[in-house]
Amino acid sequence: MAKVKDQVIEEVKKVICGKDEVIKLALTGMLSGGHILIEDVPGVGKTSMALAFSKAMGLDYGRVQFTPDVLPSDITGFTIFDKDTKEMHYKKGAIFHNLFLADELNRASSRTQSAFLEAMEEGQVTVDEKTYPLPDPFIVFATQNPSGASGTSLLPDSQMDRFTVRISMGYPGREDEKAMIMNRQEGKVPMQTIERICTSDDMLRMRKEAAQVHLRDKLLDYVVALVEATRNHPDLERGASPRATLALTAMAKAYAYMHDRDVVTEDDVRAVFCPVMSHRLLLTPEAEFNELKTDAIAEEILKTTTLARV
Repeated sequence: MAKVKDQVIEEVKKVICGKDEVIKLALTGMLSGGHILIEDVPGVGKTSMALAFSKAMGLDYGRVQFTPDVLPSDITGFTIFDKDTKEMHYKKGAIFHNLFLADELNRASSRTQSAFLEAMEEGQVTVDEKTYPLPDPFIVFATQNPSGASGTSLLPDSQMDRFTVRISMGYPGREDEKAMIMNRQEGKVPMQTIERICTSDDMLRMRKEAAQVHLRDKLLDYVVALVEATRNHPDLERGASPRATLALTAMAKAYAYMHDRDVVTEDDVRAVFCPVMSHRLLLTPEAEFNELKTDAIAEEILKTTTLARV
């Protein structure tokens, strides 16, 4: 399946110009079995990237534009009484797709945001004491505007911890922005040119291959040492959870797989550490007052925790 992942990236690049590393990181998250959080200002291509991936990978796609009036039942579904059969019937919610785009998730109420917790962790939803499995694969692409933007609220810590990786699109460079304009001349729609490269079954196969990438004992010690460093850092009220340890391991394996390696290296772990960890860390009040950033602390931990010292 080595060629497949490269072809998928090329298809997504038809829509997203100049963001090759972001695209690769998002696909790495998908192959690790995780969910993707894209945080950035409006209009930089967050939604377009999710849709492009669904088209290129043949994934059933669903989307909800979140506002404060979206209800939990809109997401998970609900049971309704059928007058003809005199029985209760379950109506599926919007989340029942291979790739579900939660657009501007941080504009939803906290009750609606919490509707994702079981789905993201266990691949199922429970409604009226009955459990319903979600499609496999099941991937959440959630977008959010930066914290403090008008009409937004913070995502719960428990939900942030369920996102395997947080990425940012950023503005395109001058040449990339020119290419974006040229790709849309004469009524052209780049999204319509995307070809399906694989299927959901191929996606599951790639995930299995990525999971089989070998992690040596020394690298395992390194992963644990990095996570422990987040728990002992003086500027952090709370460090990374055991779930984060598993996410970092899975991402490192998927990153190695993306680069056609069957063994994880130190560079693989370092490449994914900040995107996996920074959104899970909680600053102390003093660190917040001093305007420190979790990204910077994660970078500091990478510099002070090396494989040679483990």
